[in-house]
Formats: sequence, structure tokens, C-alpha cells
Amino acid sequence: MRILVFSDSHGNLSHMVEAAARTKPDRIFHLGDGWRDAQALHARFPDIPLDQVAGNCDLRPVGPIEKVIDVAGKRLLLCHGHTYGVKRTLLNGLYAAREQGADLFLFGHTHRPFCETRQGVILLNPGSIGDSTRPSYAVVCVKNGEWEPELLRL
Repeated sequence: MRILVFSDSHGNLSHMVEAAARTKPDRIFHLGDGWRDAQALHARFPDIPLDQVAGNCDLRPVGPIEKVIDVAGKRLLLCHGHTYGVKRTLLNGLYAAREQGADLFLFGHTHRPFCETRQGVILLNPGSIGDSTRPSYAVVCVKNGEWEPELLRL
């Protein structure tokens, strides 16, 4: 299974369309700050399941700010990151993921790609797909019951 992960599109649908065409994902996650962008992307690729959470720049009311999802026997926590203070520390997000039994914590908000494993939890920020100079995203594959994350640039 290939999961395409976006955050912080901020109105840039064309970058998401290009990444989706390149990766041909089985599922898409959008981590906020582009709720309408994610909806427009889903309209372009209606056969690809889309999960999204709201970010601090998304107008209220939109949807949940956090989701726990089970994929291929693995659990992950999706959020934008602002509610966990990810610009200051990743500890709050790490603890939340561990409390939820998640192996993968997906967040955005900082606009900086990041991937690191801490205490058995993969912390992954795809960066900003809406960035005009260095748009980034992530692809997470589940192979043999393990997460295989990859950070990519357009």
C-alpha cells in the first residue's frame, strides 16, 4: 500500500495533482492548512480514499483536527501539529501517538520536511506541498507489516 501525505497546501492544488500523478497512491492523507485544496484534489481523484484533518489556517467549522487510523494492521495518528506545539517540541506529539498505540505520527505546520524514529514511533512531517520554491510531500509504504516512509520534493 502506498500512502501519499501532504500538508500545508495553502491553495496550491497543482502541486498536489502533480505529486498524485507521479506516485499513483492507494490512499491520500492531508494534514491541514488546505481543507478545500484536499477536497478539490479528491474531486480530481475520486477513486483514491482521502483522509484529512484541519489545520490552524483552515476556516471553522471544517472537520476533525486529529484522527487515529488503522492501516494494514498498523496504527497512525494524523494531525496538523499546532495543537501539540510541534514548532517548539515533538514530545507532546510523540506522547500522544504512544497513548493512542500509534506507530506513526503524521504532522505538518512547520513547513519543514522531517522524519525520525523516537521510542519506536516514526515522526513524519511531509513539509509544505504549497511552498512555491521547494514543495515537498511524503510517501509511506506498508511492506511486510512495516512502515517505509520517504520524503520527496517536486
